[in-house]
Amino acid sequence: MSIPNPSPSAPSGPIAIIGAGLAGLACAQLLARAGHSVHVFDKSRGASGRMSTRRGTDAGAHWQCDHGAPSFQTHDADFRAQVRSWQEAGATAPWPGRIGLHDGERLRLQDNAPQRFVGTPRMTSPAAHMVRGMQDMPDPVRFQWQTTVEPLQTAAGEGAGWTLHSPEHGAAPQRYRTVLLAVPAPQAVALLEAVAPEAARLARSARMRPCWSVMVRCAGPVPMAVDGCVVEHSPLRWIARDSSKPGRSGPETWLLQASHSWSEAHLEDDAQTVTAALLQAFARLGGPSPASVQATSHRWRYADATQPLHVDCWWSPASGLGLCGDWLHNGTVEGAWLSGRSLARAVHAAGQRHAA
Repeated sequence: MSIPNPSPSAPSGPIAIIGAGLAGLACAQLLARAGHSVHVFDKSRGASGRMSTRRGTDAGAHWQCDHGAPSFQTHDADFRAQVRSWQEAGATAPWPGRIGLHDGERLRLQDNAPQRFVGTPRMTSPAAHMVRGMQDMPDPVRFQWQTTVEPLQTAAGEGAGWTLHSPEHGAAPQRYRTVLLAVPAPQAVALLEAVAPEAARLARSARMRPCWSVMVRCAGPVPMAVDGCVVEHSPLRWIARDSSKPGRSGPETWLLQASHSWSEAHLEDDAQTVTAALLQAFARLGGPSPASVQATSHRWRYADATQPLHVDCWWSPASGLGLCGDWLHNGTVEGAWLSGRSLARAVHAAGQRHAA
């Protein structure tokens, strides 16, 4: 659903969005289409958040692996329409992988597994497509990468608003009337605690869990009867033959994701120890010998919420502060997109009322 009655021109003062994952991008896209001036900040080198892909080279061979969200599903009608649009642009495709369940003793395939989608040719592609679209608008959305925003501060002088600071760039020259946070809950707490205690309390109530991911490059095909598998009674909770996804090329690549409980217990372990443990768990499921593969690990400190809040978003017109993200909605990729859109509609509606 788009915003009704878009503004004929951008309201005075830009909107800052911190975080360029799917929630932040969905929020920025809808606000920009409604005529708002939008600036997006992210600490990474590009967009996508936890819809991430690692790429590298081993012995001259290029490889890639989606090491964050491995796939996503669609339920909401608006999100299904968005996914169809991504498909038409070549940024998304269904993943017809064989999905299984390993109960600790044996593997069985899941009959009638729900349809899963992936970005093509990598999981970052939908985000990249959104960014390109926003930069082609008559009033392009401005993106500033590798910017770690520090705790928010109110702007000095007449007109109030907010100023943003980062260790990389110092104080931003622009004053923002509205700042919207599309970051994991603990990061939102740190940014808001001194200036918006109510929002900080809400974010603190969402407990987020870690997840270790290991990306495995194999010398040849792994003879397992699944392309993706939920794992029980193991340090692992999910394994996937990443190279089975549409649009992929290069060597056989697998993603190993640890269970949240195992990840929490081993959160501060060194990467080499974690990689060795998860490769051994993979071998017990029928994976290759750990000595025969190349592997890289990544720690997601805030992978997902234990219990998403199911509140869509949070918005305070009085302060000009808002929150969106999967942890505020239902904890899924779809939930992140819906939360960002929900916040955009709330912000735009408040602006329309103020203008009236």
